[in-house]
Amino acid sequence: MRRTAESIRDHNPGYPGDLGFRAFKLDSSNFSKRKLNPTELEASLSRNLDNLKPDRTAEDVLFELLLEMGLDLGAAIEKRSAAGQHVYAVAGGALLACLGSSISASDAASLGTQIASWKNERSTSGDTTCVFRDSAFENDVAKLNLTSFLLDRGIASVRCV
Repeated sequence: MRRTAESIRDHNPGYPGDLGFRAFKLDSSNFSKRKLNPTELEASLSRNLDNLKPDRTAEDVLFELLLEMGLDLGAAIEKRSAAGQHVYAVAGGALLACLGSSISASDAASLGTQIASWKNERSTSGDTTCVFRDSAFENDVAKLNLTSFLLDRGIASVRCV
């Protein structure tokens, strides 16, 4: 699933408000199928580090996540910046998604603090799932530290795509 239009506001720069219009078309998945060649395993693994198709945006992936999680495509989406990353809050914080392409170990604590703070500010009634792009993490230490930090602060589920 891909969005074909950002919103009416994006196509009419002089319009100050957002009319809430989203257009979609059915498309192939945003995730590429991994093709591993057993005879060239190391090279094959290197080619498949990032499982997102290169022509897809963070918003494309976000809407596919909405479908996978059973959330309404018309749910309110809020976007903020945290530690240099765009973070999306969907459906009042039921889903928090950071789909940027690079998360360093030094930014993990700051990013986690800001995400946890935003989650508490939104005071969601149900569980919160936080999703990151797996290939964005600088290393396993950054991924583990950020995941542990968020779990300790009440985010019920942390996933990587």
